[in-house]
Amino acid sequence: MKKIIIIPTYNEFKNVRIICKKIRKYIKSIEILFIDDNSPDGTLKVIKDIMKTDKKIKYLTRKKKEGIGSAHKYGIKWALRNNYKLCITMDSDLTHDPKIIPKMIEYSKNYDLVQTNRFLDKNSMKTWPFYRRVLTSIRYILLYFLLGIKHESSGAFRCYNFKRMNPDLIFYAKNNSYSFFWETIFIFTKENCKIKDLKIILPYRTMGTSKLKLRDWFHGLYYLFEVFIKDLFNMDYKKK
Repeated sequence: MKKIIIIPTYNEFKNVRIICKKIRKYIKSIEILFIDDNSPDGTLKVIKDIMKTDKKIKYLTRKKKEGIGSAHKYGIKWALRNNYKLCITMDSDLTHDPKIIPKMIEYSKNYDLVQTNRFLDKNSMKTWPFYRRVLTSIRYILLYFLLGIKHESSGAFRCYNFKRMNPDLIFYAKNNSYSFFWETIFIFTKENCKIKDLKIILPYRTMGTSKLKLRDWFHGLYYLFEVFIKDLFNMDYKKK
């Protein structure tokens, strides 16, 4: 089965070399695809330099930032066109530990989606600022009570098995920002996809700056209630 890791980047020139080394420590031959949104800090230059010694590295570029969700859709569409059946997605900020990837791949034999869950370990967000822990917990509770999502649904560290699940479900998610992640889990839940959550320690990023701003959180909250209302009135999420 063809496998690939998809990693969106924007201004992560300090991290891409480190993340490649960490991935190669645990899985030697898997292909890695970077999706770079025209980073002005030289991220792409570093990726091209890594490619000189690692032939399993690939990249796609976009002219500008169009949202983290859209970057994931872009990468997954490319992977599907090139017949990859197992797609792992992860962040480029070094908060996702690649050592769990072999376990994700193993579990994927029996699940449509394998993902990490920061709420399965009480110490997972210990290093996070207090306000981020509060906002993340509030979002988790709202998604549970309003949309019935029992899984962790805001993380990007995932393993999709397209031999088991219908990849079209991903593209029914209309949001192109951070809400893409919980919206896809909402759709997968509706479609009775088999999801496996794995416990993870998720440290707060120490290199670079977080792309998630407070306005993104409030926009996500607005979008959550929009989806809730549509679901309440049985509006079909598959409609364009």
